[in-house]
Parts: sequence; structure tokens; C-alpha cells
Amino acid sequence: MKIINLKNTIAIPEDVKLEVKARVVTVTGERGTLTRSFKYVRFDIYKTEDGKQLVLESWFGDRRTNSKLNTVTTHIENLIKGVRLGYRYKMRFVYAHFPVNTKITKNNTAIEIRNFLGEKIVREVDMLEGVTITETGNKDEIAIEGNDIEKVSQSAANVHTSTLVKRKDIRKFLDGIYVSHKGHIKQED
Repeated sequence: MKIINLKNTIAIPEDVKLEVKARVVTVTGERGTLTRSFKYVRFDIYKTEDGKQLVLESWFGDRRTNSKLNTVTTHIENLIKGVRLGYRYKMRFVYAHFPVNTKITKNNTAIEIRNFLGEKIVREVDMLEGVTITETGNKDEIAIEGNDIEKVSQSAANVHTSTLVKRKDIRKFLDGIYVSHKGHIKQED
């Protein structure tokens, strides 16, 4: 069943500049600029006349088109949060016997993982563009930070998958690097 008109609105904060041109959304804030293209969806994206709200509007959309409307709304809200607050994922090292040694390299954009399960191999994981990795000061903990939630979470997933246990019983061998906290760099007022 087609719904004649479905509309979502997003409030634009005063400290954020948002531009829309041909379904390409550019968001600029105090932490930087993020751009994302939504050319693959069939609905209108425009700012209201006063410029304080962004409207996403679907005409004669079926169930899939209307669900994409909510997805794109969430993506744009994440862009706004990213340029205002930033994203931080904290990861903890888990090991039973062999302590995991790490070294942050390439100007805080890569990590070398050594002595995982006592192996001699050195695993090197590069962060995606715009993502940095730091030590938090706590024992066996790192923080991955950036403005784009997709790049931050993908970088955290890359670190996690580099330390997956192969050819062993994963119920017994729980060693690895796991995400322990997801949050913002700057706390919301």
C-alpha cells in the first residue's frame, strides 16, 4: 500500500551549518565538515524557508521507500552529532595468559598488536581517514575517535577482527580486543 505523503523533520542546531544540493548533504560544525550523498533514494530533501529545519519528504512511497526515509533521517542526525560532539569508542584488551602488547604508530592512525596468544606475528591495523587512536591512560585500554560514526565504528571493527581466535575453541580462548564503551568526545550540554 502506498502512502501519499510522508515527512520527517530534523532541527538544525544554531552552531551547525547544513547545506543540501541535489540530495548531497554537507554539515559543518566546530569539529569539521562531513559530506554524504543520498542520491540513491527517491524523495525530497530541503531546508525550510527560515533555515532552522531540514525536511525529508516522500511522495507515493511504498514500505521500503518509507523505511529508507527514517534511515536517511538517522544518518543526517548522526552527521550533525559528529560535527558537534564527535564519536569515541573505547576498547579493552582481554587475555588469559599472554599479555597483549600494542604500539600506536603513524601519527596516531595505526596500531601494532604484538604477542596475541603468544604468537610472534605482528598485526598492524590502519584507521580509516579522519579517525585517530590513542591510549586512555587506563591499563589495557585504547580509544578510537573521529567525527564520522561509520568510520569510527568500522575502524573499531577492524581492530577487533584482527584479533579473532582461529582454530581454537572460542568458549575457552576469549582473548581479543573488544569494544567496551561507545560515546561522544564532547559531552552534550
